[in-house]
Amino acid sequence: MDYRTAFVTGAPSGIGLELSKRLAKEGIEVAIAARREDELRKLEREIVEQGGRARVYPLDVADPHVTTRTLERADDEMGGIDLVVANAGVGNHRWSGKLTYEDCAPILAVNIHGAVATLTALLPRMVERKRGHLVGVSSLAQYRGMPYSAAYSASKAFLSHFLEAMRVDLRATPVAITDVRPGFVRTPMTAPSTFPMPFLIDVDRAVDAIVSGIHSRAPIVAFPWQLATIMRAGTLMPTTVYDRVVAGYRKAPPAGGPKAAPSNTKKTAEGRAE
Repeated sequence: MDYRTAFVTGAPSGIGLELSKRLAKEGIEVAIAARREDELRKLEREIVEQGGRARVYPLDVADPHVTTRTLERADDEMGGIDLVVANAGVGNHRWSGKLTYEDCAPILAVNIHGAVATLTALLPRMVERKRGHLVGVSSLAQYRGMPYSAAYSASKAFLSHFLEAMRVDLRATPVAITDVRPGFVRTPMTAPSTFPMPFLIDVDRAVDAIVSGIHSRAPIVAFPWQLATIMRAGTLMPTTVYDRVVAGYRKAPPAGGPKAAPSNTKKTAEGRAE
């Protein structure tokens, strides 16, 4: 289908930033959304200077009711949104022996409640007008629980299963569903990371894969292929073997917990942001 309009959450940085610019370069009017209006205005100016069209929608996706209303308003103002990309996401690195609900709550609010609100806000309208494409940015971490990432891995597993169920339900409609599963992407947010990031790729390559998947209406876009293959194979690994292998990826902490494991929620390793 030809896309006239798009709505992208988590737009000011990382994948969201480059994807918004890429879509605008293709002639698509892009609604860019995130909490930081100053960063959104900066991106809007850049898109306009490059000959594109953009609209700014300040939004905290952690509030599902506001998220729904914002997308509905954008849909009305833009004459119908063809493409919705639920890209906003957060994560943290926290040893489970020190994990609290307060550590998990922001991740669940953005990665689950925010994503679901973003993806369902215009769904009835899309089905009624027989046009639309919903894209959720999950992660390769959804395949199995990753060390120091209990809430993050679980939230992405939820999102991938949610997208799959929607895709099955909507098969008889013209509405497409795409589950994007990035691995490690080189962005300003991954630069300070000290843990191993195998098969790290540039953000341009990540956006190439996403845009290609959007235009082909692919059900799943997982990259880089090397890490995606390893992660898929990992689902077949017996639990006892998986535990030993992955525990070696990041050494088990002492009984008191890891001294360097940050407890604060931050942007994900893939370089997305809320």
